[in-house]
Amino acid sequence: MLVGIDLGGTKIEGILLDDTGQVAFRQRVATPAGDYGATLDAIAALHRKLEEQAGESLPLGIGTPGSASPATGLMRNANSTCLNGQPLQADLERKLERPLRMANDADCFTLSEAVDGAGEGAGIVFGVIVGTGTGGGIAVNGRLLAGPNSVAGEWGHNPLPWPGKDELPGPPCYCRKRGCIETFLSGPWLARDHQQQTGKRLDAREIVSLAENGDPSAEATLQRYESRLARGLASIINVIDPHVIVLGGGLSAVDRLYRNVPRLWQEHVFSDTVTTRLLPPRHGDSSGVRGAAWLWKTGHNDRLCRRSPTC
Repeated sequence: MLVGIDLGGTKIEGILLDDTGQVAFRQRVATPAGDYGATLDAIAALHRKLEEQAGESLPLGIGTPGSASPATGLMRNANSTCLNGQPLQADLERKLERPLRMANDADCFTLSEAVDGAGEGAGIVFGVIVGTGTGGGIAVNGRLLAGPNSVAGEWGHNPLPWPGKDELPGPPCYCRKRGCIETFLSGPWLARDHQQQTGKRLDAREIVSLAENGDPSAEATLQRYESRLARGLASIINVIDPHVIVLGGGLSAVDRLYRNVPRLWQEHVFSDTVTTRLLPPRHGDSSGVRGAAWLWKTGHNDRLCRRSPTC
């Protein structure tokens, strides 16, 4: 059996997978908001519950927001801010009395989709999260790619490629820079872009629905979004040339993206042909926790990855 836990801002999800990837048990609990100690306790209790269901002692793979600094082992860049600056992996290993494997939640999403998801069998898979924020991960031959800085796949905090005059200098980002891809492609920023253009405050789902029903202003908003997504992904294709790009997060449910974005990125990819496929996730919002479970099966070890080009 494989056990994974996905630590989210509002929920902590645990899963048991058998060796073929079939779900044997799943449970969700609320995340103790802003309380680091209570979060450790909740993870430990959920892990015990999973072991009870399995009837055996099991190692743990965990997906987290943000990532651990390779220099200090302390968490950084997590939107669950109580994690930042904390030695999460060391604290959990001490509490659980066993080693664990830990990776960023976007990496876990990517691993899940590369192992037995939409990217199954593909040599290079780039996983993309487009939801409340943006994130990404890279898998090569079913194994996560990691570098010495533990930031592989963090495409959301690069500037939007080939910006138009109306896109400069770009919106401010929480990372204290301007014009990051995240500020153009996350769900909240899609809604903000529509409001700036129309004065109407709608969420992403409402904008998509209006566009489907022929609303011209909503259609214009989605066309701007598709252009930006195509340019952002074209820069990824130019650098790592993936066989498959899998979209995750709330905006991955927008069907038109899979038709329009590959057509639009042709203009920006430095090749006479582009065979990269853009696909929806096979496992939906379960990919993160599934990928956490796969961390042990695929040999991922965050500490070793700092010294190895692939893990």
